[in-house]
Amino acid sequence: MGRALATASDMLPLAQKPLGTPHPAMMVAPTLATLQLRILATSDLHANILAWDYHANKACPSRGLTRAATLIAAARGQVANCLLFDNGDFLNGNALGDHLAQTLDRPANTARVHPMIAAMNHLQYDAVTLGNHEFSHGLRPLIRSLRDAAFPIVASNLRLQAPRPPVLGQQHVMISRDFFDDAGQAQRLQIAVIGFLPPQTTIWEQRHLKGHAKVDDIVATARALIPKLRAAGADLVIALSHSGVGTDTEDPFAENVSRALAAVVGVDVVIAGHTHLVFPTPESPDLAGKPAVMPGFFGSHLGVIDLNLCQTSDGPGLPRWIITAHHVENRPIAQRSPDGATLVAVVRDDQVVAALVAKDHAALQSWADQPIGNTPVALHSFFALLTQSPALDLIALAQTQHLSRALAKGPFAGLPVLSAVAPFKAGGRGGPENYTAIPAGPLLRRHAGDLYVHPNSLVGLCLSGQAILRWLERSVSLFHQVLPGAQDVALINQDFPSYDFDVIYGLSYQVDLSQPARFDRQGTEVAPHAHRILNLIYLGQPVRPDQMFALASNSYRCAGGSGFERPKPGQVIFEARKSNQRLVETFVRSGGQVGRDAPPQWGFAPQPGTTVLFDCDPRAIAALVDVPQLRLDPVVRLANGFHRFRLHL
Repeated sequence: MGRALATASDMLPLAQKPLGTPHPAMMVAPTLATLQLRILATSDLHANILAWDYHANKACPSRGLTRAATLIAAARGQVANCLLFDNGDFLNGNALGDHLAQTLDRPANTARVHPMIAAMNHLQYDAVTLGNHEFSHGLRPLIRSLRDAAFPIVASNLRLQAPRPPVLGQQHVMISRDFFDDAGQAQRLQIAVIGFLPPQTTIWEQRHLKGHAKVDDIVATARALIPKLRAAGADLVIALSHSGVGTDTEDPFAENVSRALAAVVGVDVVIAGHTHLVFPTPESPDLAGKPAVMPGFFGSHLGVIDLNLCQTSDGPGLPRWIITAHHVENRPIAQRSPDGATLVAVVRDDQVVAALVAKDHAALQSWADQPIGNTPVALHSFFALLTQSPALDLIALAQTQHLSRALAKGPFAGLPVLSAVAPFKAGGRGGPENYTAIPAGPLLRRHAGDLYVHPNSLVGLCLSGQAILRWLERSVSLFHQVLPGAQDVALINQDFPSYDFDVIYGLSYQVDLSQPARFDRQGTEVAPHAHRILNLIYLGQPVRPDQMFALASNSYRCAGGSGFERPKPGQVIFEARKSNQRLVETFVRSGGQVGRDAPPQWGFAPQPGTTVLFDCDPRAIAALVDVPQLRLDPVVRLANGFHRFRLHL
């Protein structure tokens, strides 16, 4: 089935492909041997072993290592020389990962192998790096899961701190292996593999890592390490970068720096991830001229990098290998039907991999379907970027209740409590299926994970009205500027993921789209005099710049995630031990609900005669009755599966 994905170009021998211009060294150095090497990559699997959406409790053709495994087998069968890597965030990030973290540590399961590790062992990964979410449940479950890995784990910028620190990975791996050249002769290559996770990991996961680990700057670590690897005989250096593409500007300790990493002298290949995108794109075919790939998320794609290597002699000493040409692609496991209505799998499951997780899959489904409460209204995120959302209301109420109780008897008891929440699932890069859609009625355990996807923890901040205003300005930079009288312009800047859009409950305000965005995607202030937030009100009165509030947020945001400003000393006044998922479940179990008639707390400032376009799940048409305050018209079904709506401002 995997071969059906190949294009006409894929069916050619690598040497016949249009792989680019010859390397300058080939103009002057005699060729001793040539060979073709294929590098395969997965990233951000987030424990999606099966093609199954645990939140919706149904099959999902666009996810699953079982599907990617079929592509891996097909890709290996097309070439003689192949390596397979994973770029991190493979253990945690969905309900199965949470379930396994809790159950595998029980005495009855001490001998069991984590099914994701078992699957990766079966697929014979050559090396993996760690992502930030590997630490979401703490060091003990991570160490227990990795103990059975038959592949090396690389964590070049991770430094564990303890009297006897556990071993979580090596600073680098040198793969010494014979590969067949184009004449059929074995050639021994030394391939160095380095791996990096975001420096912010120790802050995002500080409840688990504080005092136990440090994560160094990615680019600086690479610069220090690569000369040593070259001196040790590395013919190629492959960087597994659990970091987004980033910009050309190098910022120490930045979160997304794969472009800057590729520019480091001595790096030959970059496998990127973390931001759940597909790279390369037609507009950006490489990183700093180096072959690079980012293979989506949840197993949606298999990254394929084909290299033409030539052995040359440039003077005394051993011959060296250089990349003379490369070809990069991402092979999908699913595609849209011609009308865009459905996702269709283009490969079958690897049944061996599926069997490795069958027992845990069944146990999780039984656990996830247990009731925890009820909701009188539907909880969906279809319009969470346009107006108040009951799904976010529920999270905000749970956070407010927990923080209010935590501060009740301390020095901050008199502060008014606000709650900042963002929609994790609101379309975007996740596609038209990427929405929360819980009907009115019973709430189940799996719904708590649907409402709050990641195991972030609650953090309470003491902030001024001026800081709150700045926080909101950062959030509403998600929207394009819309001039009065404009017709059918795009509303959402697709460079901004929905989880960057914080709504602050407890306040009412309007968003003036006629103003430019104050911040860019990275959180850099690009229009300091722009003011989109109007009429910021608390309990009927304008918020004063010096008025103090307690704001319930989360560990990711308070670590500067997505470019939000990190708290200053003294601003953090509470840190919860439990994840926000558990706070939501506890709130619901105690009878917490969202009211039917909660008035909208925020909205767009009116711009008569102005319209914008907004793409959403087609199911949103039936949910228009839930947002009578919006003038929304369905326009057309798009080939990408979204339905386009027109919003009258």
